[in-house]
Amino acid sequence: MSSETVSGGAGSKRPLVIALAVIGVVLIILAVLFFAGVNMGFLDSVGHSGKVNNGSHGVRGSVSVVLGLVALGAAWFVNRRGSN
Repeated sequence: MSSETVSGGAGSKRPLVIALAVIGVVLIILAVLFFAGVNMGFLDSVGHSGKVNNGSHGVRGSVSVVLGLVALGAAWFVNRRGSN
């Protein structure tokens, strides 16, 4: 058996898996910060036309958790398909 990677094999999916995993972890960390109520600077006004809405941290945290889990799930799925 050869140890060479076949073009289009599992080795070519590795950067995608790493990128999805990093994005997922960053989004989950961001969600924790939103839930903790940490002052996020410019992120506090995103989606509010410059107005800070103190009640939206829970919504933003929830969206970040969902997107983070989707990214981690996608990374797992791509990695699993590539190992077959």
